[in-house]
Formats: sequence, structure tokens, C-alpha cells
Amino acid sequence: ISLIVTFIGVNDLGADTKGGGKSSAAADKVVEEIRAKGGKAVANYDSVEDGEKLIQTALDSFGRIGVILRDRSFARTSDLDWDLIQRVHLRGSFLVTRAAWNHMKNQKFGRIIMTTSAAGIYGNFGQANYSAAKLGLLGLANTLAIEGRKYNVYCNTIAPVAGSRLTETVMPPDVVAALKAEYVAPLVLWLCHEDCQENGGLFEVGAGWIGKLRWERTKGHTVRQKNKAMSPEAVRDHWDKICDFTAATRPSGIQESLQSIMTVLSQVESDEVGANPTASAAATGGSALAVGQKVSTSLFTFNHTQCILYALGVGMSTKDPDHLRFLYENHPDFGCLPTFGVIASQAVLMEGGLSSVPGLGIDFTQGDSVLKLNWFLLFCSGTLRSEATVADVLDKGSGAVLLLDVNTYNGDELLCFNQFSVFVVGAGGFGGKRTSDRVKVGFPPNLRAKQCLFPPRSQAALYRLSGDWNPLHIDPSFAAMGGFKQPILHGLCSFGFAARHVLKQFAGNDPSRFKAIKARFAKPVLPGQSLQTEMWKEGNRVHLQCKVKETDVVVLAGAYVDLHGESDAPLENLPQGGGLQSELVFAEIGRRIESLGSELVRKVNAVFGWEITKDGKTAAQWTIDLKSGSGSLHRGAGGGKADVTFTVSDQDFMEVVQGKLNPQKAFFSGKLKIRGNIMLSQKLEVILKDYAKL
Repeated sequence: ISLIVTFIGVNDLGADTKGGGKSSAAADKVVEEIRAKGGKAVANYDSVEDGEKLIQTALDSFGRIGVILRDRSFARTSDLDWDLIQRVHLRGSFLVTRAAWNHMKNQKFGRIIMTTSAAGIYGNFGQANYSAAKLGLLGLANTLAIEGRKYNVYCNTIAPVAGSRLTETVMPPDVVAALKAEYVAPLVLWLCHEDCQENGGLFEVGAGWIGKLRWERTKGHTVRQKNKAMSPEAVRDHWDKICDFTAATRPSGIQESLQSIMTVLSQVESDEVGANPTASAAATGGSALAVGQKVSTSLFTFNHTQCILYALGVGMSTKDPDHLRFLYENHPDFGCLPTFGVIASQAVLMEGGLSSVPGLGIDFTQGDSVLKLNWFLLFCSGTLRSEATVADVLDKGSGAVLLLDVNTYNGDELLCFNQFSVFVVGAGGFGGKRTSDRVKVGFPPNLRAKQCLFPPRSQAALYRLSGDWNPLHIDPSFAAMGGFKQPILHGLCSFGFAARHVLKQFAGNDPSRFKAIKARFAKPVLPGQSLQTEMWKEGNRVHLQCKVKETDVVVLAGAYVDLHGESDAPLENLPQGGGLQSELVFAEIGRRIESLGSELVRKVNAVFGWEITKDGKTAAQWTIDLKSGSGSLHRGAGGGKADVTFTVSDQDFMEVVQGKLNPQKAFFSGKLKIRGNIMLSQKLEVILKDYAKL
């Protein structure tokens, strides 16, 4: 690996070894050396407590922030008070990093190197304040590694031994000469390189030797029993077992750290106290704690661009004229594919919300998923809110299955429901239940109709632009960590392909016919493989499975799509109307009244009549009764007597619904005519916008 350093910001306050004084000489010397080697560098003489000034110097000179190095010791601890050491080593690093953090996040790249010390890792006589500050840096670095990961901002920590102004006062000259900084710099340069994927690591380095450190924990021993007091004598009697590092574990995160405690709680209550509560990453206590936990709420803002991008991501093409309604925003029937609902809710997974749930340690590079979706989306922009709950954790022996229920809302109205299932390899065997009544079950295939598509090799690269940024689908090295020879296609991309097949074969590409979909992701799809969907229809349910044509391996199994019945379908399947676009709106209003009628009656308390015209003639009549019972929709003059009647053309009606035409302007221009209680027109928004969702 050859690294060429071109832009470097050098910060040194120039203090002496006791923390006093100030000089530009140290920083200037380093800058001169870098420039002599053909690099570009700029000096900064501010204290690290002026982090904003330090970062601004780098931005003014180079335009971006790439790496932060904190390798500046001020003085021997015995000569400084506690506050000064904390300010320089811990607070100074915090201020400099905070000043650079958002720049790194926005540019989707950053490398932060914290400098701790053996005194912080192991402790050292007479250096209590220095040791505390240096170990504090390690805690800061570990958290930054977690928070920065999704932005490609990685943070690692080094504990170097090198000759410096500080060590030359306590070491013989020949030793200082042997511990050159040149023997530390290569490690730092590699950790800063964009190809280096190390994150959250701790390294000791010096004299050309590099070693990585990690935590290790004994398997421990539980020293209390149910309904009995815990005594110091019990601790004493089992001290050897508590401190026995035979078969030690190596927790890699706070979830694993807490796991043993959660397991003990479960074992004590069930009188099954054992010696190794850390044996499984998803032990019974942890899974019990996780069930019912709410994952942090996520927001998803979208417009027609995201809808089109998703359609392209699941294989829509302008080569097929039927696809244009999903690819062109000005198409008269433009709309989202029904399965776009998964995009809004997947932010719960991609934004790391699951990592905050107690009792879970999940590796998303491996496993299968199950998804059940209820979705009816006719509008193509807005902000949706998704709330997730852990529904269950199942023990599958070789792994654990996590069920996650996600409800997505538009305002206060439930818009769609997703159920994700994540298979966590190696996390089973904790004695938990194997099945759950909350899992949606499919049916064995009895397949007839077949469709086949050939996703291009770059399909995963396109699909990930819809928001699924998991590097498993683009990064060969990350895929290798998951046991794959190459990046694999997103399971939800295969899911979208299969859903398109059903939409075309059995619903005439009409997204309003879609009601629900369920599928289990059985096997991965590799770039270049073709997908074949096999389908058969029973009533309003279409059963399907998806195979890789070349290998005949099933990749989507136990799947089905529920469709709205023909009588519920808009436009071309209704007995009247002459191809009116407004039919779609009234069909959706009818569905909303069925589920939310009582609430609408309470809010509106009126009967509305509609006369829809086309070419100057009445083409359809509707009555919306939101005054009695739980509300109703009638074609023609059914329901109660209209309190107000609207007459409008089919085209103008759609423009009002879509927000392109203001109702008041339509009224004053003569496009919208009103008879009866004109003040009730103010409640149009409740009916057309808040509940029709168009």
C-alpha cells in the first residue's frame, strides 16, 4: 500500500513539557518537513480548546476535513492539576472532534484517530489524572465509532510509544532515537486510508511493533438463588470461578455486555441458575427483555423522485409501455408501486434503531427475512412516520429469529403495516420457543402462471439508492464477512420484482388493487442470475414463489398477494363512469369510510352530493353521507338528502384533489359550482386530502 500525503493541518500550541509557554517552532518545523517531501501543510497555533478555530484553518486551506490526530502530551501529571489535564487531553479532543463532526458526516467520509496511553489502559503510579483522561478518550472513541459508522466516519484509538519532547526527559537518548515517530506513523496512515474499514479498534504501537487489544470476560458465576439473600460469603466461596478465564468470552458491544445480566434474571426466576449466562448472544433473558420494546421512531420524506427511483430499482423500464405510469410523473395515471411501502419503514432497520433495544446483538450481514405488508398508496409525496416494536424472539437452534412489527402513519392515520423477520446466525440454542402465533404463514405452492425477468448485474447498485445502504449488496469485502463470494441482490429487490409480476398478471398493473403481500426470503440472489416467479390465484389471493432460473433454487417462498375484489376496483372495472379518473378517488373514499366512518361523521357531520361532468355532460353522481351511523358512500342519489352539492368536471376535480387547483379559485372561476350550505365546502379538505390520500 502506497500512501501519498498531500494535505495536512498541523496543530501544536508549542507549550513546554510542563504545560507553560507558547511557541510556533514545533508546528512550523513539522510543516517544513512535510513541504520538503512534496506535501502541502498549514500550521495552527491555537489551543485544542479552540476546536472551531483549528478546524476552520483546515477548511480554509484544504476545503474539507479528513483525519483528526490527537498526539499532543503537555506535561507530566505530577506537575499539573486535574482540571488542566482533563481540559487538554479529554475536553480538547472533544472540542476538536465536535468542530469537524458535521463536516465529516455531510461529506460521507472521515477518519478520527484518538491517542490514548498505556497509562490509561493499564494505569500508572502517580498519574491518576492523566490515566483518567486517556481512558476517557477511549470511551469517546468507541462511541464515535458507533455513531459515525453509517456515515463512513470511522474512529480508532492508538496507544503509541515514541520519542517526543515529553519522553526525551525520562528516557536515555539512544532509546528515544530507537522509538522514532516514523515507527508509529504508518499505522496512523493506514487507519486514515479510505480503503481501511477498521472501526472502533484499539492498538498499541511502538518501535515497529503493532498489537490490537480487545476486552475479555470470564464466563462468571451466579452466586444467588430465588427468594434467598445474596451474601459476601457466597462471593468468597466462588471467587475462583468468578475469576476463571477458561472459556472466556469477548463481548464486542454494550448489548452483549448486558446480556449476561438479563440471562441471570431469567434463570434465577426459573430456578435454573447456571454457570455460563454469556453462552448465547440472544439468551432467554435478553429475548424476554427485547419483546415489546419500541424502537426509535423514524421519519421518511419523499416525492415523485423516490417513487420513480424505486420503480427503476425493481426493474421497471421504458421498454414496456405499461411501466410508464410508474416512471413518468406527468402520466395521467402516475402512482407508486404498492411495495414502495417497505422503503418508508426500512429506515427503522437502516438507521440502527435495533441496536438500541436491550438484549439484542444483531449482525445484519447474515440471515433471512420475512415481511408482511398492508399498503394502499395513491399519493406520491409527503412525510411518513414509522414506529417499530419487537414482536417476538424465536430460538431456531443454529440462530435466533427476531420479529419486528412496523406501523407507518401519515399524520395520525395508519397507512401500512410491515413485519420484518431477521435471522441472527449463531444466536440460537438459548431454550426459547421455536414458533410464534404472530408470524404470518404462507401456503404450499400449486403453481401455474410463470414470468421471468433478468435483473442486470448492476441492479443492486441501483436499488440501494432507494435507501437500503447495507454494504452487503455493493462491497465485496463486506459480503465476504457475511460468507458470500460476492455482493448479493437485496431481498426486498427480489420481493419487488415478484410483486410486479403479480401486479401485471392478475391486477392489470393497477396499484389500487393491491391489499397485502407476504413473503419469506429463503436464499440470496447473485448478480447476473435471472428471477422466475410462479403464481396461481384462488379467489382474491395470489400464491407465488420466486426461483433462480439457472439453479432452480427457491429464493422467495410461502408468499402470497391479497388483491381487492373486482367490485372494489376503480375506473375500468366499475359498471359506470366512462373512464373517469375521479372513480379512483371515490373508491378510496369508500374504503376510508368503511374503516374510519365514525371518526369522519364526528368531524364532518354533513351529507355531500357530487355531480361529475365530462365534455359538459353529467357523467357520474355520488352521495357521501357523513351524518348518520358510521357513514356511507352511494353511487347516485342514495343516502340522506344532500346538505350541499358540488358540480365539477372530472379533470378539475382531480386537480382539486391533487392540490393543483385551489377550491376557492375553482369556485370563483366557475369551474366548481355549489348548491346548498356553501360553508360546508370548508370541510372538503377533511374528505379529499386527509382521508383520500391523493
